[in-house]
Amino acid sequence: MAIVERQVQPAVPAGRDPLGKMSKRQRALLVGGVLFGLLILVRYLANTPDLTSSGLFNATLVSTLPIMLAGLGGLWSERTGVVNIGLEGMMILGTWFGAWAGWHWGPWAGALGGALGGAMGGLVHALATVTFGIDHVVSGVAINIIAAGLARFLSAYAYRDPATGGSATQSPLVTGHIGTFDVPFLSGGHIFGWRSPDILGWLELKKIKVVSDVAGPIHGLTSNVNWLTLIAVLLVPLTWFILWRTRVGLRMRSVGEHPMAAESLGVPIYRMKYIGVTVSGLLAGFGGAVLVIESAGIYREGQTANRGFIGLAAVIFGNWRPAGVMGASGLFGYADTLRLRSTASPHGLLLFVAILLSVVFIWMIVRKKPTAAAVSGVLAGVTFLWYFGTDTIPDQFVFFTPQLVTLLVLSFASQRLRPPAYDGKPYRRGQQV
Repeated sequence: MAIVERQVQPAVPAGRDPLGKMSKRQRALLVGGVLFGLLILVRYLANTPDLTSSGLFNATLVSTLPIMLAGLGGLWSERTGVVNIGLEGMMILGTWFGAWAGWHWGPWAGALGGALGGAMGGLVHALATVTFGIDHVVSGVAINIIAAGLARFLSAYAYRDPATGGSATQSPLVTGHIGTFDVPFLSGGHIFGWRSPDILGWLELKKIKVVSDVAGPIHGLTSNVNWLTLIAVLLVPLTWFILWRTRVGLRMRSVGEHPMAAESLGVPIYRMKYIGVTVSGLLAGFGGAVLVIESAGIYREGQTANRGFIGLAAVIFGNWRPAGVMGASGLFGYADTLRLRSTASPHGLLLFVAILLSVVFIWMIVRKKPTAAAVSGVLAGVTFLWYFGTDTIPDQFVFFTPQLVTLLVLSFASQRLRPPAYDGKPYRRGQQV
């Protein structure tokens, strides 16, 4: 079966593009390497060692997971042509049902309960948009509102006994804990009872320039890793494999690209959409459960803090690809963690943004885009003035860091995005082209 793909013309003729001969994977690795190199440079220029510390990156991993799972959920839905604005509501359901099941039967049951709670929200969204043809945005907004109200009602009913520590706005503590592990040889993990050397931790403690700054982040990502974290990360390649390497994944993507052509080849359009949207809710609910079990150990009202919407932004910035969603979620998670660590680190990040905008300015000149070059040049100048003219960033800006990063990323990446061709468009069985 062939999927109808829209042809996107390159912004610059291949002969003028210095990266024209590189594959997408090579470009992604190059951009990632440049960004990490700039981060190390800024760590010394601004004297902010926390920017590359293992503690920061370990906390970033925890902050990234709920956003990434919501983003993966949005990916499943939108690849079948259904926009899922209701990711936030499905995460709310995941937090409540995850905390309730975890309180009664432990953290693993909480993870399963949260996933099923989110799946129920996804099923409602599928029923509204696929079966009844309700506008996707209207249905998603309704789910967000209903989920918040339902969680408050259920909390008032289930947690009303003060002796349990619950109330109308929070649950009792989740009973038990999910274990953690360290990766052997990299971070001192165990192999058959024998503890391997902690090579990365040793390198970080040696304070060797650049070497320790590379070892620190990797050590943070490979030490004290929760088992739910491992499951969540493995869902990224699993999503890629199912959607891009299996027959059912091909059918689901064909539904999002050209449902009329897929229907003519016998693809069950409604079934594929139901699967995509229900799995979307399941992943978002799992993200809510992870937020409760791994981050807080308790449900609190407003706990998701718009992570569902940031996950939707990660889908867009990640260009509707699993690896892209993971990378975008990591960026947003890093920004969210940084604001909680100290005021010096976000101020150092200003220098990082200024240098990055300067690189963008030079790149736009090379690509002969004067308007974009002028805008990035002005922004770089303003950011440099802000950095050298202040010692700290006001608390209001620090709190807004994740949302600001989201807006900046989407504005710079919007020109190279290609959503599924039929994403968000209404479809009825037998519809003609």
